[in-house]
Amino acid sequence: QVQLVESGGGLVQPGGSLRLSCAASGFTFSSYAMNWYRQAPGKERDLVAGITSAGSNTNYADSVKGRFTISRDNAKNTVYLQMNSLKPEDTAVYYCNAFGKIFGVAVRNYWGQGTQVTVSS
Repeated sequence: QVQLVESGGGLVQPGGSLRLSCAASGFTFSSYAMNWYRQAPGKERDLVAGITSAGSNTNYADSVKGRFTISRDNAKNTVYLQMNSLKPEDTAVYYCNAFGKIFGVAVRNYWGQGTQVTVSS
């Protein structure tokens, strides 16, 4: 029942822009922090950006600060990642993640299937 579906990936030239979307269902979206991770071939999965459940706070990896913006629309159960000034090093599979704490004890961690972003001339 729980589902996270990413979209918006593709091929873009260096300096270009792309907007990723993640549509969530099957859980209380507004109670979960949302994150974007990425994984390049042969490398570990790294956190790119995160946003709190109400959207009041965000954080970014140093490599994307000033270029990427994470946002969410709780009425649409959707989180976004606006990517500007893209570089070849941004090439990776991007994953949507939902993180929540239940009664301060249990943890819920959900993942999407990923969407490919390729930055190349």
